[in-house]
Amino acid sequence: MLEIGHKKIIFSFLSAIIIAGFIYTPYALAAGLKKVVAVSRFENKSSWSGQWKLDDGMTDQLTDALMQSGQFVVLERETLSDVMEEQDLASSGRTMKSKSAATGKLTSAQILIKGAITEFESRSSGGGAGIGFGGVNIGGKGEEAHVGLIIRLIDTTTGEVLESKRVEGNAKSGGLSLGVNVGGVGFGTEGFKKMPLGKATQMAIDSAVEFIASKLRTLPFQGSVIKVTDDTVYISAGDKTGASAGDTFTVYSVGEELVDPVTGEILGSEEKEIGSVSIVQVKEKYSTARADGDVKAMKAGDIIRSK
Repeated sequence: MLEIGHKKIIFSFLSAIIIAGFIYTPYALAAGLKKVVAVSRFENKSSWSGQWKLDDGMTDQLTDALMQSGQFVVLERETLSDVMEEQDLASSGRTMKSKSAATGKLTSAQILIKGAITEFESRSSGGGAGIGFGGVNIGGKGEEAHVGLIIRLIDTTTGEVLESKRVEGNAKSGGLSLGVNVGGVGFGTEGFKKMPLGKATQMAIDSAVEFIASKLRTLPFQGSVIKVTDDTVYISAGDKTGASAGDTFTVYSVGEELVDPVTGEILGSEEKEIGSVSIVQVKEKYSTARADGDVKAMKAGDIIRSK
């Protein structure tokens, strides 16, 4: 009997671990180098005309979800105007000098994430009008919500759309609606999350994060050479991006930009492999590395890619 009891305990423990794994799958921390991504403001292409600003709200939701996943370094392009204003103020001499607000020192992203809201609807089960300015429909048939998004991954160097996918979320409440007034509930707040529309939004965002992570997982990390001395190469891969001592990168010199003479489209740039570097010491935002080859062939601005 004692042996059976031990087996039951072990089985219960293993079951709990497996269940916990499923629960935390959407935002499981990822090991390895983190891609630097930028989130652009969503376009609202739905028929929604309520009080929520869906473009700003959905951008915030996706930005937060990507950060919580632990798999990316996330830049929010909507805040760039504020950052640049701070830089201009710092360089004007009217404030104390700030190294963090140096003009022209914005972090560049490897991938730009653009989104469009195509559906954002809530109806009474079995029919009824959608949500308007007045609030949520109330009735005995419950409420059904549907949210549809289109997510695009864009190469920031060429402007090429690398991947595109439509994700969606569906949720409903049974019985009487709660009588929540839209005017008193902010987008993304705890009250919103309890509504069918909030649950459907979260489902769509979770699907978007899963799609982005799966597509970027196989994409090599890309950074740049910051500085080169006699025996040391400084690179833009640090603790913040998940770099570790011993990580090795191939170094490419970037040549002339290739432009289609007819359309004017940027097709890329000439690249030449000139060697590789291995990280010796990791700092927060950069690392020092040793060149495996001729260090004199490397210069600031060269591209590094993970092997």
